[in-house]
Amino acid sequence: MFPSPQSEVDVLIIGAGPAGLMCANALAKANVNLRIVDKRAAKVAAGQADGISPRTIEVFQSYGIGERLLREACQVHVAAFYDPGPDGGIQLSSRAPDVTAPSARYPFELALHQGGIEAIFLDSMKVLGVEVERCTLPTTIEISSDELELADPTSHPIKVTLERLEQSDGKPREEIVRAKFVLGADGAHSWVRKTFDISMDGEHTGENFIWGVLDMVPGTDFPDVRNKCLIHSNNGSCLLVPREADGIRIYIQLADKDVLSPTTGRIDKDKMGPDKLLQVAQKSLSPYSLQPTNGINWWTLYIIGQRVASKFSVRDRVFIAGDACHTHSPKAGQGMNASMNDAHNLAWKLAFVVRGWADMSLLSTYESERRKYAQDLIAFDKIFSTLFSGKPLTSNNIDGVSHQQAFQTFGGFTSGIGVHYGSSVIVADTHQSLASNLIIGERVPPQKFLRAADAWPFELQDLLPSDFRYKVLVFTGNFSDCRQKERAESLVKDLEKPESFLTKYGSAGSSGSRFDFITISKTRKEKVNYLDFPPLLRSHWSKVLIDDIDVSGAVGGKGYSYYGVSDQGAVVIVRPDGYVGTIAPLDGVTHIDDYFASFMKA
Repeated sequence: MFPSPQSEVDVLIIGAGPAGLMCANALAKANVNLRIVDKRAAKVAAGQADGISPRTIEVFQSYGIGERLLREACQVHVAAFYDPGPDGGIQLSSRAPDVTAPSARYPFELALHQGGIEAIFLDSMKVLGVEVERCTLPTTIEISSDELELADPTSHPIKVTLERLEQSDGKPREEIVRAKFVLGADGAHSWVRKTFDISMDGEHTGENFIWGVLDMVPGTDFPDVRNKCLIHSNNGSCLLVPREADGIRIYIQLADKDVLSPTTGRIDKDKMGPDKLLQVAQKSLSPYSLQPTNGINWWTLYIIGQRVASKFSVRDRVFIAGDACHTHSPKAGQGMNASMNDAHNLAWKLAFVVRGWADMSLLSTYESERRKYAQDLIAFDKIFSTLFSGKPLTSNNIDGVSHQQAFQTFGGFTSGIGVHYGSSVIVADTHQSLASNLIIGERVPPQKFLRAADAWPFELQDLLPSDFRYKVLVFTGNFSDCRQKERAESLVKDLEKPESFLTKYGSAGSSGSRFDFITISKTRKEKVNYLDFPPLLRSHWSKVLIDDIDVSGAVGGKGYSYYGVSDQGAVVIVRPDGYVGTIAPLDGVTHIDDYFASFMKA
């Protein structure tokens, strides 16, 4: 017998679904020493989650993997609403834009099966030298009780026993891993959550919904088969979503009696298989026909409860994300999006602490931000589920529900655009009036500016990549104006003082600089000379922008007004995840100093 090998790692990720892979890919880009394990032998082959919201597309773009997602997925631009017609079947009530968030860079949703989404992460990680260790699962996990060790970010206070299910050649099946941090992204039945006895609030009181799901390539005369459809029929409600490669997915809400075993109270797949599900869908779509052209590609039944974990972390050393800490109905397509954005929120904070850039206290903001979001999501889902399941608004039922009204009311939430993080050490909500539409605690909306050096229109979001650096947006006002030029030059002098945040924390180390400056002026393209700006405000020629109209007269020139920035200018601090951290006037460096001093380490 070989002794169990032992190893150390900065971050151990348990579970290689969308949340785990999002975090692993992000940390790999940050050069963090990580491992990711999964008990499955392979990635998801078909089915599972499939909807990508506009905000999540922006996040993919920020990691450099958005173009592949856009290329492989199906774009969903229109939502169609069907209600019971006078002849007993369904009829079209209205059509509307699928996304109702005005500031969305991508004003549509995407649909791509979970295996396709996982493949994007897996390929990106492989280039970075990280692969999933499959057929591997944890069997024990322990956190040190030594307070000094727990407070030391360089320590490895977590001991995890891993078991390899397919080990051969007489090598040990077990390995002891000592980790600085662990992420449990291991699904709704999370082993990590259960091991630490973290309860799911609402587990016994939350409303449960039973759903049937069918994936197929349809043969149909239904005219809206390539649009998202919210269908109220006399046979019940269903949701139709177009998919890649001519496919569709149909969600069908089912009655307890049709699915649950009367003896066990659990789902009995013998009572409702794919053929019966298809029959229910066919009745709900009547008078339109629906037949699979090559059979049912995937199907499932599941119960979704509206629940959120009582906590998202243990001692800020072990974290849970995704379905491990929140579950909800599929109607608004938030499950996978919420999961991946949990990981997006956590990854940069782990990287900062592992690099020694930030205090351990930064990690507490993961739970405060994402658990609040999950609670808001559950509250929204309860309202939306009730509206979706209620009787439709008709001339004979004036108290009924309008799907379109409900859909549009919650557009900011379902798009992911409306996520707002409250005040904390990394959200200092002062000086909001200096940039009234760059909301502190929300992501930076897209806007095109011209690059000063070549008048090339450029999307600001593309200068805010998820590269684990804080972005400092310096809105100088009109730099050709002597007073604004003096203000900008005075700002630079303040930044160069020994007590400034830039001097204390900004020096480039082995893992790179913590800050990236982007200058945005109101100077005209005919007059601007980007070399006139102080060197600190032009770290690279591409980082100096102007708010002017491009040579075609069609793009640009509205950035200051769109963001609510006055001619006096402002400094906007953008977190590595693309959310506004704080805002200051050009002479307000001390406010920014205080912001970073609350969590950063020299």
